[in-house]
This record gives sequence, structure tokens and C-alpha cells, in this order.
Amino acid sequence: MAGYLQQKGYQVTVYNRTSSKAEKWAAQYGGSFATTPAAAAQGAALVFMCVGNDNDVRSVVYNEQGVLAAMAPGSVLIDHTTASAELARELAVAASAKGVGFLDAPVSGGQAGAENGVLTVMIGGEPADMQKAETAIMSFARCAKLLGPAGSGQLAKMVNQICIAGVVQGLAEALNFAQNAGLDAAAVVEVISQGAASSWQMQNRSLTMLDGKYDFGFAVDWMRKDLGIALNEARQNGSHLPLTALVDQFYSEVQQMGGGRWDTSSLLARLKR
Repeated sequence: MAGYLQQKGYQVTVYNRTSSKAEKWAAQYGGSFATTPAAAAQGAALVFMCVGNDNDVRSVVYNEQGVLAAMAPGSVLIDHTTASAELARELAVAASAKGVGFLDAPVSGGQAGAENGVLTVMIGGEPADMQKAETAIMSFARCAKLLGPAGSGQLAKMVNQICIAGVVQGLAEALNFAQNAGLDAAAVVEVISQGAASSWQMQNRSLTMLDGKYDFGFAVDWMRKDLGIALNEARQNGSHLPLTALVDQFYSEVQQMGGGRWDTSSLLARLKR
């Protein structure tokens, strides 16, 4: 994502807690690297973050080495981390107190989407801040939409992950059924992928699932983190997510099988035991 920004003509300075990664990026793309979040944010009109969870976000935003300490009034902080809506609202308040804009902007598309510059970005925040950041965001996205005030982007990402969880489980069960029935599962997929059963997961993951290959894509550990956020939000807003809760349990079984770093299509593996 940072590479696409640099290639589009933005002057980019990166920070990573593993300094060697930041140095390697700077050598590859011709940008700069910094040794603290604050140093990376110094003088920047736009600051992009993409880390692991709520606590990781707070660790690079707050204190004297955090990005907010260095950001100037009128700049915008964009968080691409998949985190809680509560955190997004917290950061919006903290940024506003310094005259800084804030957008919660989780992404969908996985590693391939980032590498190919075709991510989907779900955004919460103020229209004026979106206007400042939209062109830069589109450097690595094919779709970016403002969906409401701070927190709306994170809520939309929860919707995204709820949908994916159910689709992948359905695909895993279908492939397992096809094989147990003695069918050529790949041939079946070739046919049904042309009809109403088709999905992105079927088009992009079914054959690797049949081959038992789960060493790419979005990891089970991260999916469980995301589903946990969605389930917690559901408890607060009164939504019932029985299927999501069940698939989350299935992913815990995959973790127990040693598949925490397998991609999310590995739900099929638990059916093969």
C-alpha cells in the first residue's frame, strides 16, 4: 500500500516496529523510513496506519513517540487496521482535540488485493477529511466509500467478515460432500461456479482447498480476531449471529490442529479429520 503511494508521486516515510522491513521498503521504493511513529508522521498531510489490533493502534498513536504527537492541525490520520468501532470513535475524539482529522478505513481484499492495488476500503469519518484523503487512498484501492461517522468503517468491515465466514463454511461443506459422494469436485465447481452458487471464495479458493493448500491469504488467527470484534459488537447492539459464532468455533478447531496461520479456507481441513 505504501509502495503504491510512493509510485503515485507522494513523498512517503514509513515506520515498522521491525526496522529492517522499513529499511528494505525504502531501498525498494525510493521512499524514506523513520525509527518512531512520530518521526514518520512529522510534517505529513496524511498519516496511514495498518497494524494488528486495538492495542497495537494505541501504541503507535499515543504518547510522545506516537503519530498524534507530531501531526499538525489540518492533517488527517487514516487507520486501515481492522479494529473495534469503539476505538475508532475514541481516536476521532483524540485527533479532533489536536485539530487533526480521522478516518477509520479497514480494507478487504487480503494480501493479493494489497499487492495488486485493488483493495476495497470501508470508511467512517467526516466528509471533509474523506475529501483530503480519497485520492491517496485510491492509489491502492478499486473502491473506497464513506459510510458514515467515525466507527462506520469498522462496522462495515464486521459485516464483510460475517458474510465471508458463512460463505467459506458453506463452500467447505459443499466440497466435502462432493468428494464423499464420489464426484469430481473440481468438475462440479467448474459447473456451479457459472450459476447462483458462485462466490469470490469459490472462484479463488475452491481448487486450492481441494488440494489441501492453505499457505496463503488471510490467516485464521486474524479471522478469529475479526470475528471476535463482530461478536462483541453484536452483543452490544442486540444482533444475533449464531452462524458467525459457530464458524468462529470451527476456526478454533483449526487453530488446535496447528492451522492458526493457514488461510481462512482451511475450514475444509477440519472436515477431513
